Amino acid sequence: LDTAIIDKQQQSKDSVFFRDGVRRIDFVLSYVDDKDGERKQERRKVYEANLMKVGLELETEDKSESEDGKTYFVKIHAPWEVLATYADVLKIKVPFKVNDIPDNSEMPMNWLSTPFRLPEHIMHPEPDFFTAPFNKSKSDFFLIDDKDTFFPPSTRNRIVYYILSRCSYFRDECAEKDKKGIKRLLNNGTYTAAFPLHDCRYWTRSKDLNCESERYNLYKHWARFLYFFKEQPLDLIRKYYGEKIGIYFAWLGFYTEMLLFAAIVGTICFIYGFLTYDDNQWSKEICSEEIGGSIVMCPLCDKKCGYWKLNTTCNSSWQSHLFDNVGTVFFAIFMGIWVTLFLEFWKRRQARLEYEWDLVDFEEEQQQLQLRPEYESKCTNRKKNRITQEMEPYLPVTTKCARMCLSGATVLFWISLIIACIIGVIAYRLAVYAAFASIMKDSPTNNLQVVGPYITPQLATSVTASCINFVIIMILNLMYERVAVWITDMEIPKTHLEYENKLTVKMFLFQFVNYYSSCFYVAFFKGKFVGYPGDYAYMFGKWSNLRNEECDPGGCLIELTTQLVIVMTGKQVWGNIQEALVPWLMNWWGSRKARSHPESLYSRWEQDHDLQGFGQLGLFYEYLEMVIQFGFITLFVASFPLAPLLALINNIIEVRVDAWKLTTQFRRPVAAKAHSLGAWEEILSGIAILSVVTNAFIVAFTSDMIPRLVYMYAYQIGGKMSMEGYINNSLSVFNISEFKLENKPDDEENPSWFDSSITTCRYRDYRYPPGHEKQYTHTMQFWHILAAKLAFIIIMEHVVFSVKFFVAWMIPDVPSDVKARVKRERYLVQEYLHNYEVEKLKIQLSQNGNKECTCTPMIYPSFPTHEVLSECL
Repeated sequence: LDTAIIDKQQQSKDSVFFRDGVRRIDFVLSYVDDKDGERKQERRKVYEANLMKVGLELETEDKSESEDGKTYFVKIHAPWEVLATYADVLKIKVPFKVNDIPDNSEMPMNWLSTPFRLPEHIMHPEPDFFTAPFNKSKSDFFLIDDKDTFFPPSTRNRIVYYILSRCSYFRDECAEKDKKGIKRLLNNGTYTAAFPLHDCRYWTRSKDLNCESERYNLYKHWARFLYFFKEQPLDLIRKYYGEKIGIYFAWLGFYTEMLLFAAIVGTICFIYGFLTYDDNQWSKEICSEEIGGSIVMCPLCDKKCGYWKLNTTCNSSWQSHLFDNVGTVFFAIFMGIWVTLFLEFWKRRQARLEYEWDLVDFEEEQQQLQLRPEYESKCTNRKKNRITQEMEPYLPVTTKCARMCLSGATVLFWISLIIACIIGVIAYRLAVYAAFASIMKDSPTNNLQVVGPYITPQLATSVTASCINFVIIMILNLMYERVAVWITDMEIPKTHLEYENKLTVKMFLFQFVNYYSSCFYVAFFKGKFVGYPGDYAYMFGKWSNLRNEECDPGGCLIELTTQLVIVMTGKQVWGNIQEALVPWLMNWWGSRKARSHPESLYSRWEQDHDLQGFGQLGLFYEYLEMVIQFGFITLFVASFPLAPLLALINNIIEVRVDAWKLTTQFRRPVAAKAHSLGAWEEILSGIAILSVVTNAFIVAFTSDMIPRLVYMYAYQIGGKMSMEGYINNSLSVFNISEFKLENKPDDEENPSWFDSSITTCRYRDYRYPPGHEKQYTHTMQFWHILAAKLAFIIIMEHVVFSVKFFVAWMIPDVPSDVKARVKRERYLVQEYLHNYEVEKLKIQLSQNGNKECTCTPMIYPSFPTHEVLSECL
């Protein structure tokens, strides 16, 4: 024991090697020995014996060595033989020749980007090589300088995790096939954690010279907020964390760069609205005493709302103009095209990364060979795979259908639950509006100097409803996350890729309805089905007394903007707090005990053990958050041109928060490969198409753009091209004496200026006045406006879709230089392998003493078929 402690004292606390200082620790398992844990002890014993049979080397740290005095650590090292075997099985690409294609990608005006650059050794930590899938039998074909460092730590931990997740913990004589895999051992508490090690502490380099200190480099050049304007060291991220995490940060960085253009144009459109403030004729009319002050409006709710004058909505009319102007139409069209450019340029960027990161031939088929351990253990039926001619597990069609149906029903049930909650919030708005209207007419806030005029019953209802809605969204989110994981597990997907795609679709569907339904309600339903005085429409029929909401005379657009700002900003602020603060607090709480021990005893694996586990779905939630944000800035951007600017500010913070969190607060994730965004790519394309439709409808039906244009060109009195008289034209007249008793306001609710001389009130609609032969039916102008709205939607959609498809056709998905490089690499692999085989044959023949043959035999190598490792372990 004493020698062990001395060893530990001598070894750097940052050491990632066994006690001999030579063999690298590729993975660590930890466990606590329970008093009643005989079964667990037996499982561990068998599991570790099986790991050693496969060739892994193990070293255990006694609990007396650990700072809490309870935890044992099992350190795992994969020797060359094991790494080579599994690199062959997993078809891991390794270098065989230095890349000889000259890099001509020099940017014009290169000096301009110097402040944003990172040092070359950080940006490109490895030279560029041509690579080919590793073949153990041809190991001398590849550029192997040192077998210990040939496979980088991320590849090593991926190989070890592959073995760990397939190794059984039962004795061979037992026939329980599902007793295998580290995941199950973690679930049943046999081990408390399993993780690869970080290579050093993040704030200082490792004292061990054999250690790369990549974590320190990542923290110094990437995970600090002061570096927010610098490019991301994507090659280093990929080398340390694997391709899957690398692709996420590449996408997030690219999305943030593209947002910059959208934010600039959106801000210009907002400034345009601000500068044309004084040309806003209709708001002047609403605010003037002669016009707005003399127009008496009909009550907005039954009994509790009195008559009111139009000029009380003066402020919201001015605010509405900031977002509801000609610039908004231009911006809606611009965003439709921006989305296409974003997706097309991302495909090109992704193609370049695929080539640089050796993912070109990494197809799903390769992942299909790597079945999920859960699938292998739960599927007892077996059938022959036509491609590999191997017997493999499969799920019968009837079982599959039954599970899919149950899964679909659960998703539908939860979506209908959200819709029910949204309807509940709408009912709240209707019920509370009357109460606010009654309370606030004599409210002391009305006398406040600056904010008094802004605090209206509409605003109070809208803000409280939006906040309640946000709280409901968050609560439902927490509950549904567990349900989604549970039903996806129940479907028993075959591969990890299939598992993630299924979970992605479920979660996105749910979140889509959860986050956007309230915005869809305000944009497309509120104020559209209200009826008219004397014949109002009610939410649940006449008996409910919940009269459908009307739009503010300033328009519903300002309400949609309020809703969007509250939900979007609330979600982003809450998301960042949750992402950064929660792991930091948990780590601080977990490691506070360790501070009382001398630093030299607090070893590398204990430091990592005290961090948070990244989890299989760690990236999934990051993508989900960004894709929901992408929906906000594209689907409803016509109502709020500043949305891309808010998203840009959030994302600049998000990149660094995610980087900081991953580098400092989480254990090192197991490296995983991915050559694209997976199902998220299809979802982004779907949102892009839907956004054109929603923005066209927002401009046509939610904003007042079309009615104003129709008035200006067709109904302007005197033939002047101005908006004079528009307000009077857009309001219909109702005879007060025709009010039904249940609609009529109570006497005490009416304002002091209201008397018997007022016989009519006005409301927003285009209907014939009382006394007309078609009284209270829609006028011709209503149908003209409707036709113009529909025409606008058709024209805008066709224009934007035409441009979208033309742009998509113009921009090839794979850049031409990348295509050339891929072809060159394939050609070289063939040629070099051929030459290698020929040389080998010559040596073989000369060794056999067969000196006669001098001709070069044309032998082409037979490429090895995929080896399936379903039964190897």
